Amino acid sequence: MGGLSIWHWLIVGIIVLLLFGKGRFSDMMGDVAKGLKSFKKGMSEDDEDLVKPAPPRIETPRPVEPVHPAPVERDVVRPIHEDRP
Repeated sequence: MGGLSIWHWLIVGIIVLLLFGKGRFSDMMGDVAKGLKSFKKGMSEDDEDLVKPAPPRIETPRPVEPVHPAPVERDVVRPIHEDRP
């Protein structure tokens, strides 16, 4: 009791074929197969996109302007051994 036997599945299959018809049922199965194929193709394309590195960008070099350092103020350094008055 409670389990479905082969006879139950055959009756369910016959009812489904009667409701949807032979042509419509096979069309639906074909659409499901096409959907699975396009899903697999999309997944493989995503994997290829991850593997491909981006093409290198070619930039024209900008002219280098001379850099003049700012004047540096030097600290006054006193000797360690200074004669103290």
